[in-house]
Amino acid sequence: MRRANDRPFTRRTALFGAAASGLVLATSRAMAQTSEGLAAPAVRSNISGFRVASWQDHFDDLRNGAILCDIDSRAVQFWSEDESIYKLYPSSVPLTEELTRRGYTTVVRKVDGPSWRPTPSMKERNPEWPDFVGPGPDNPLGTHALYLSWQYYRVHGTGDTRKIGRQSSNGCIGLYNEHIEELFGLAEVGTQVKLF
Repeated sequence: MRRANDRPFTRRTALFGAAASGLVLATSRAMAQTSEGLAAPAVRSNISGFRVASWQDHFDDLRNGAILCDIDSRAVQFWSEDESIYKLYPSSVPLTEELTRRGYTTVVRKVDGPSWRPTPSMKERNPEWPDFVGPGPDNPLGTHALYLSWQYYRVHGTGDTRKIGRQSSNGCIGLYNEHIEELFGLAEVGTQVKLF
């Protein structure tokens, strides 16, 4: 049954769809020529070059599930304990290497509607920031937060969608609100996490 706003499938829509697919494919394969004639990938800002990793390269097992935060490709991957669920999300990452922490940690707390307080070092760098922001649309942690065993580090949402795919955080890993909501439902306290 066709909905009222669905368009009929015609030769024109098929040709347009094929042309659009070809344009997307050609754009994704676009290469810039260097002076030596070697092809180099076109550079884009605010787009993650996702690397799909194998959980076995980072974790001994999937007990309680696993979250892998890839700082370089700006992506978060999740595997459920029984491997029936795999998710890949674009993310924001820390502004600088100095703000970046790498290694293994775990989810120690989950908060739906988190409140936010800047860390002492954030407040030192940005004294104009408020001391506290309650849950809501202006909260820098978005709608949900997974608190990690490292003090001040979280995987959380953001209402500022311009941050995703960029170096834009003060140390945390940020996701679109709809993605953190999904990950929040999949992860549990005890889920293992690696930032690399």
